[in-house]
Amino acid sequence: MDEAVRTWLLAQLGPGTDTTDLEARYTRLGAARAVALEVLAERRAGLLAEPLRLSVDGVMTVDNSGNLTGLERQMAAVGIAVAPDETEAGGDNRVPVVVVAPLRTARGRR
Repeated sequence: MDEAVRTWLLAQLGPGTDTTDLEARYTRLGAARAVALEVLAERRAGLLAEPLRLSVDGVMTVDNSGNLTGLERQMAAVGIAVAPDETEAGGDNRVPVVVVAPLRTARGRR
């Protein structure tokens, strides 16, 4: 992985992302877009593994649905962005786009 790919990945995933982990993923997957989508998919799965909204009346409310929406938008943006290790000429060598569907909560009866 060269410096341009590393810089692009950190721009997509945040500067606090472990570059050693990114190097290992890039070696395994061979494409910057695939690395970015895999990391974002893992972050999304982590959010979905826990309740998106938790409320204790009068004490606190934690709502991660905005974080989920942001991750899904970021995955869509990475899906159409051109990574530095992709060539625009000579065909399309991009990784298939991950399709993300928004989740909606069921309305309960009162």
